[in-house]
This record gives sequence, structure tokens and C-alpha cells, in this order.
Amino acid sequence: MQAVTVFRHFLIVCLISISVNIYAQDSTVIANRFTQLKSLKDDTAKVNALMREGRNNNKYYFNKDGENPFFQEAIIIAQKIHYPKALAEAYNDIGTAKRNKSEYILALDLHTRAYKNAEESKDLKTISFSLNNMGVDYRRLDDLENAFNCHLKALQVAEKIHDTRNICVATNSIGNIQLTAGKYKEAIKHFEEALALETKSGNKLGMAINLGNIGYGYQYLGQLDKAIDFYKRSLAVNIELENPTGMSICYTALGSAYQEKKDYNTAMKYLSQSLAVNHKVDDKIHTAENYLEIGKLLTEQRKFESAREYIKQALDLGEQYHFKSVLEDAFKVLADNYKASGNYQASLDNLNKSLLYKDSLVNEKSTTAFAQMQAIYEVDRKDNQIKILQHEQEVSQLRMKRNLAWIISLGGFLVMLIILGFFYLRHRNSQAKRLALQLELKALRSQMNPHFIFNSLSSIHRYIWSNNQEQASDYLTKFSKLMRMILENSQHTFVQLNNELDSLELYLDLEALRCNHKFEYSIRLSNNIHPEDILVPPLIIQPYVENAIWHGLVHLDGQGQLEIDISLEGKLLYCKVRDNGIGRKRAMEIKAQKARTHHSMGMTVTESRVDLIKKTNNVKETNVKIIDLYDSSGEAAGTEVIIVLPVEFVF
Repeated sequence: MQAVTVFRHFLIVCLISISVNIYAQDSTVIANRFTQLKSLKDDTAKVNALMREGRNNNKYYFNKDGENPFFQEAIIIAQKIHYPKALAEAYNDIGTAKRNKSEYILALDLHTRAYKNAEESKDLKTISFSLNNMGVDYRRLDDLENAFNCHLKALQVAEKIHDTRNICVATNSIGNIQLTAGKYKEAIKHFEEALALETKSGNKLGMAINLGNIGYGYQYLGQLDKAIDFYKRSLAVNIELENPTGMSICYTALGSAYQEKKDYNTAMKYLSQSLAVNHKVDDKIHTAENYLEIGKLLTEQRKFESAREYIKQALDLGEQYHFKSVLEDAFKVLADNYKASGNYQASLDNLNKSLLYKDSLVNEKSTTAFAQMQAIYEVDRKDNQIKILQHEQEVSQLRMKRNLAWIISLGGFLVMLIILGFFYLRHRNSQAKRLALQLELKALRSQMNPHFIFNSLSSIHRYIWSNNQEQASDYLTKFSKLMRMILENSQHTFVQLNNELDSLELYLDLEALRCNHKFEYSIRLSNNIHPEDILVPPLIIQPYVENAIWHGLVHLDGQGQLEIDISLEGKLLYCKVRDNGIGRKRAMEIKAQKARTHHSMGMTVTESRVDLIKKTNNVKETNVKIIDLYDSSGEAAGTEVIIVLPVEFVF
């Protein structure tokens, strides 16, 4: 695992060396150049020039442990002129500098800002680059899930535009995440994909990195011979590149692999070669870690005194360069050495020292995290100050445009008045049309009363001539009661359903008497109907009942049946009038034989009323449907009339 960590440090160094062109300049020259650029007009050319100088002098400000003023000024101008692509590039460069100082929280915040601005600029290459940077930050913070998601998104974006560089970085990073998560086969697959791309593009440094990573994957799988083969191939490329850091890491990896194989002589040979190369590497942490690896190897061989000499050299470097992590590991390795040799007190003393450095590192991380959060706050505060200045400029511009806005608003108001006037006139015409329909409906309703009275008086006349006076008197009493109900109902556009049914039932009693009970009738209501709460137009069912009796049932041989079913479905009332009479076809034949040309006025008026109700209420389901009924042999078996009306309620 220590070798993996070393290799990852090497990857970061290599990526920086690829992306940044560094050269030393005198501080006075740099300051003069900054002053010269700052005096230029605020535009994209100025921002781009600031970015170039910032990258050229990034190493200078990195060593001074200060902010790069070129990048800071570029951010201010880019925000002012709304240049999101440059903002993304600046935040990416500053974030990478912070990450190289192990300020991972601050780096993640800056790279997140870069990603948001890259999305706004819609530059896919910058979007992919920013996502890769965020992924590396998350990996440094041990947040592997978010790291994986960022690199996966970066890979998907890069593949759209065939951006080989970002495809390689994302693929390699996903492999490293899977390696850390213990998914070694998946890691090897991604490293092989990255290796193929690096080989195709001729990037030998990328080839060396991925060859080494594949070796780590096979070593974790226990396939040591394969791991050694890939380490040697990586070493060969690093030797060709004359890269001492890469050579050192490969020698250390080979030593670790041979140590697992218990080939201690070969392991010591490669670790010694790594130590020799480390003298050419500026970062002394590699030398310290190399001493520790040799110490572990000698301890495993039970050469305790020789091992302690190497471990103490690692301790000396750790104290000299303040490598607290090296000191923590070195005291832990020394404790293991003393324990293996049987000196338990010395082992306990060194273990306690290791724990002290571990606690110190935890405290140091907490302090660093707090400092980074403060730095994020300062960045936000500066951004807000810039936004406030931009807001003031925008307010000034809005004041200049206010008069134009007033004119546009006034014009819009006039247009709105015209539109409202149009709709008002249309609504008024609609209301007038509705009123005309209601007046026409009222006129038709008023025609029903004399029609029904005429038919009833005719019935009384026929009844008196065909029956005795006592029965005629009883009939006339019921008729007068029916007339009173009809006259009362005729004063209203709608009447309660129970009143309408009472008058209908009285009418049916009179007709049954007049026809010598030639038919029986029934009126049924569905369970969800409360007749006192429902309103219906008066005399809307009676004409169809009358038609069923006098054109269907009176000509029937045998007992007639008249069924009236009323049901409620939603906001529609269904009234079904069903008889078992002779049917419409036979009734028309009888009518023709009697040479009668009179058409039923009640039916005609009622059909017109239903049509007007449909138009007035704008309910398309309102209608009257007449169905001829037949028995199993195809003979006429009566008629069914279905009247559908919109529901009106009392409350």
C-alpha cells in the first residue's frame, strides 16, 4: 500500500509538469508586468494575458506561499465582463495549486466553482477537465463515491469530443479508485484502457504510469509474476525518459513484490537500487520511505540490528524535513522490530511515539481544514463584493432604460385593454344569446301546459261518454288536483324531482283508470338519488309516458307494462321510459290506416326543450334516445326512451 501511495504522488507531479510551463523571473520584472497588464482595458484579451502570465509565474508564487495576483485580477475582470470560460480556467489553476499544498477542501471548492463556470460557458473540454480535478480532490479526501462519479462524468463528456487527454486521466483515476476499493480486476481493465490510449498518443510518461498501476493490481490479486513483469516494463520506460522519481517508485514496487515471494536477496537488490536513484530526487520523502521499506525487509529476515539502522535513517530525515507521517510510520515499524526481537518495553515506547505523531497529524488536519474553510469564506466575500459592484453598474444601466420600459409598459397596458374589451364584448354577446335561449325555452314550456290540459279534457270527455257519472266525478277530482300541481310547477324553470314524480304518478293513475287498467306501471329511483334535492324541468318526462301509453300499450293484446327508471351518474340524470307495447313500426301502421296526419305536439315541443337545455347549459351529453325493443324471435317487444339531463341541485 505504501508503494501505491508513492506512485500516486508521482502521478500528481507528472500531471503538473505536463500542464504548466514554469520559468524563474526576477520579482521586480514580475511586479512591473502585473502593473502593465492591470492598466489595460478590461476585455477578454486582458483576461487571457493575465492567465498566461499567471501560469508562467505560478511556480514563483507557489514557493512564496502566496496568492497569484495575475489569477486574482483575471477573476475580477472575468466576473465583471461575464467571461465564464476564463473564470473556469482560473479557478482550475488556483485549485490545483492549493491541492499541491494538500489543501484539499479549498481545492475542491475552487474546482467546483470552475465546473459551474465551465457549464455556463458550455465548453465541454473545460467541463471534463474541471470534473477530473474535482474527482482527484475527492480522492484526496477519501470520498471515493463522489470521486468515482466525477471521473465518470468527465469520461462521458470527454468521449463526446474525443478529448484523449481527459479520457486518459479519467480512466486512470477510475482505475485508482477501484484499486483502493479492492476491485482489482475492474481496476486493471481501466488501466489497460488508459495504457492503450497513452500508447496510441505516444505519451510515454502516461504509459509508464499505467504499466505500474497494472502491476499493483496483479500484486493485490496475488499474481506476483505478472506484477513483476509490468513493474519491469514501467521501469524500462522510466529509464528511457531518464525519470528518477519513476525509476525509484518502480524499484520499490519490485522490491515489495519479491519480498512477498520471499526472495529477499532480489528484493534487497531492487530496494538498494531505489535508494541509489532517490539521491537524484528532490523530494526526500521518497528516500525516507525507501529506508523504511528496507527496514521492514530486514526485520522480516530477523536481521533486527541492520533493520534499525535503516529505520533510524528514515527517522532522521523525518525530523530534518518535518515529515510527520514518515515519523509516525517509522516509529510504528521500529516498534514492530523490537517486538519481533523480544524487547517489548522498547516496542511499547516506540508505539507510544507513533501514536503521538498520529494525534499530532489529526490535530494538524483539523487546523488545516479550519484554515481552508476560512479561506473559502474569504473567497466568497470577495466574490460578493465584486457582485455588489456589478449590481451597482446594472442599476445605473437600468435607470437609463427606465423611460423605455415605461413606454413599453404603457403600450402593453393599452393592448391589454383592447384584449379585455374584446373579451368583454364577446362575453356580453354570449350572455345575450344565453338569455335569448332561456326566453325561448320558457315560451316552449308555457306551450306544454295548454297542450296537456287539452289532452286531459279530451280524456275526461271520452271517459264521461263511456262510463258512469260517479267514476267521471272521481276522475274529475283527480284531474283537478293534477291541474293545480301543473299550474304551480309551471311558474318555475325547475321543480323538485319529487314534485314532478308526484304529478307524473297522478297522471298515470288517471290514464290507467281511463284505459280500464289495461297496463301497470312502476317508478324506480336509484339508491344515490334524493328526489327532494334534485331539480328538473317540469313536464319533461310526461310526453314520453303519454306516447308510450297511447301509441304502444293501448293497442297491445294482453297486459301492458310501463317502467320508469331514474338514476344519477355524476352530474347527469338518466330517465328511462320502457314499455312492452306494439313498437313504433306497428304504431305508425295503425296511424296510417286511420289516415291521421296529426303529429304529437307534446313530443315535438319536448324535443325542442331538451335541445335548448343542451345549448343553454353547454352539456353535450344532454339528449333523448329512442330504442326499439325486440324479442328473441325478432318481433317488436316495445320501446325504450332514454332522456339525459344536466343535474341541478337545491343546495
